[in-house]
Amino acid sequence: ITGLLAAKGRGRAMPVPVLIADVDTLEGVSTNLGSAARLLTRACWPGGLTVIVEHPPSLAWDLGDAKGTVAVRVPDDDLARDLLRETGPLGVSSANRSGRPPARTADEAIESLGDVVAVVLDDGPRAQGEPSTIVDCTADPPRVLRVGAVAESRLYYLVPTIRTVVAVDAAPDPDPTTEPDRPPMSPEEQENA
Repeated sequence: ITGLLAAKGRGRAMPVPVLIADVDTLEGVSTNLGSAARLLTRACWPGGLTVIVEHPPSLAWDLGDAKGTVAVRVPDDDLARDLLRETGPLGVSSANRSGRPPARTADEAIESLGDVVAVVLDDGPRAQGEPSTIVDCTADPPRVLRVGAVAESRLYYLVPTIRTVVAVDAAPDPDPTTEPDRPPMSPEEQENA
């Protein structure tokens, strides 16, 4: 992860999210998983939903300064899920330097990151999609931190008690250098920024 953060040009205050192969793996990378997190992930994965959950202290992950939480998603990409079935959960980021648009092709990734990455997996061009919707499931009730690929109306349908922290039309990240699959700063971090 240290190498990933260095390649991205970002610090430990911006922890990286984790991709997993399927919804059943969530139980292994989280603790105190509530019913809302279970319901949301079963309904929206694979796909554009990132959930923030507590991770067990027994996991010796260094994802950055995550403060006992982890942002998790199951990608809606067959090749990515096949890779994750082979490797297990992976700390990831978009293929670009912080603050720049994500690469859509392997050539763009190589151009952006240069020789700081050892391997680039080329499965053809990627569409420019919406960033994932981010829901903090450590809060009670859960909080929508960023509206993205999963519509806010769907979240409310699934979990009527869910609350939105950001407005739908004004859903910028508190920190413009955050990545599409990385949760924005916590309210406490925003107050101290």
